[in-house]
Amino acid sequence: MTISKKIQQAINKAAELHINQVRKGYSDNPIPYITHPFSVAYIISKYTSDEATIIAALLHDVLEDVKKEVYSHEQMIRDFGVEVYEIVKGVSEDKDATITKEEETRTWITRKEKYIQHLYKDSDHSLMVCCGDKIHNITSLCEIYEKSSNKEIALDSFNAPIDKKVNILWHYEEVYRVMSDKFHNPIVNELGEAVKNLKRVFST
Repeated sequence: MTISKKIQQAINKAAELHINQVRKGYSDNPIPYITHPFSVAYIISKYTSDEATIIAALLHDVLEDVKKEVYSHEQMIRDFGVEVYEIVKGVSEDKDATITKEEETRTWITRKEKYIQHLYKDSDHSLMVCCGDKIHNITSLCEIYEKSSNKEIALDSFNAPIDKKVNILWHYEEVYRVMSDKFHNPIVNELGEAVKNLKRVFST
């Protein structure tokens, strides 16, 4: 991946906006959230060199996880253009940073169903970012689950309702099904392997 001036700007902006956030599931050893968008950008860079798509990967959680008064979609358009905003919007769930954990759990299935349906309308650029996002999330989840000494509480920080394993696996399998139907890119094979590994890990 070539780090252009605009990509460097997105790296800096993502680091700034996610500065006080940490990854779910790493309570014993908190990991800065920014490792996730950086990882997603790296993953998709193996399959695309499109600047807007890589920038969108770096910013893909901003609309969901950063309050609008801190960074609005108008500011994203101003800084990175309409194309980047549309890609990010395509992979964003119907929620904002003010939602409570209780609301996230209560609306989890509905939001995931809407997200999956929306994938059918998304551009290939958004689907690329989605694949990278899911691959990294699944890889992290497998690591958390395998390293945990107590499997029952390993998933406590995740917002899926009970049964968490069933619902989480359902979501990723559905995303993979849509990608297999709609997105003809080798990254889908990597996503499929990640889903297969999650299923194996959850069965242990």
